[in-house]
Amino acid sequence: MEISGVYTALVTPFRDGKIDYPALKQLLEDQISGGVAGVIPVGTTGESPTVDFKEHSEVIAFTVECVAKRCQVIAGTGANSTAEAVKLTAEAKEAGVDATLQVTPYYNKPTPEGIYRHFSTIADTVGLPVVLYNVPGRAGVPIPVDVVARLSANENVAAIKEAAGSVDRVSKILDVCSIPVLSGDDSLTLPMMALGAKGVVSVASNLIPAELSKMVRLALTGDFSEALPIHRKYYRLFTDLFIESNPIPVKAAMAMKGLIAEEYRLPLCEISAAHRETLRETLIRCEVL
Repeated sequence: MEISGVYTALVTPFRDGKIDYPALKQLLEDQISGGVAGVIPVGTTGESPTVDFKEHSEVIAFTVECVAKRCQVIAGTGANSTAEAVKLTAEAKEAGVDATLQVTPYYNKPTPEGIYRHFSTIADTVGLPVVLYNVPGRAGVPIPVDVVARLSANENVAAIKEAAGSVDRVSKILDVCSIPVLSGDDSLTLPMMALGAKGVVSVASNLIPAELSKMVRLALTGDFSEALPIHRKYYRLFTDLFIESNPIPVKAAMAMKGLIAEEYRLPLCEISAAHRETLRETLIRCEVL
């Protein structure tokens, strides 16, 4: 499976406490029209911690049906229990996804060997391409580079999403193996691609899929001089979408554009008044609003 381009970490729209499937369908159409390589339903941007198991599988199945092979679907099916991740991944495979995004087990802080066994078990048991997700700021532990190299030898490990905020880690990973790397931070997409990354798992592309798809396509062809102005135009957006915990700001921004209702599930709640004004000013400055 080729991993390259923009993969949108989709928000999960809610309305009156339930998943807003009409809004989700329109979001998917917007993503496909924008030329993204793939969509990622029910990752952490999709509020996976607060959707129940039934909703989790239903959103994935709905996404597969709506996309209808027009782009890749990489389902967020990670968990800090290996057995739970295997179960969610097996259900996603049955729904027809192309691959799965697997976050490092969070809170329980497994050892490097435990991390290796966790990902290997999912890849070997389910037989679906796995995109590793390194995000130590949320998981509490990184995927060590030597473990990434070991995992890259597994034919079912397809790529790694790097969200540690370190451009240098791209060089370290590609120095020891040839696994495709995706930036996990919109603001680091171009720097990481300059070192060999293949694209981005993007939050901002919920709002600007066509613009980010163009930027990444240019970078993939080595045309950084044309890609850089796009990065600069949206840089403030990239940073301000994390002014509070993701996905609070991106959902607030999407609600300002009339794309979704601004609704979360506790413990996430609405953005603060001060940050809302900052975000609105950024959306106007970046010509998103």
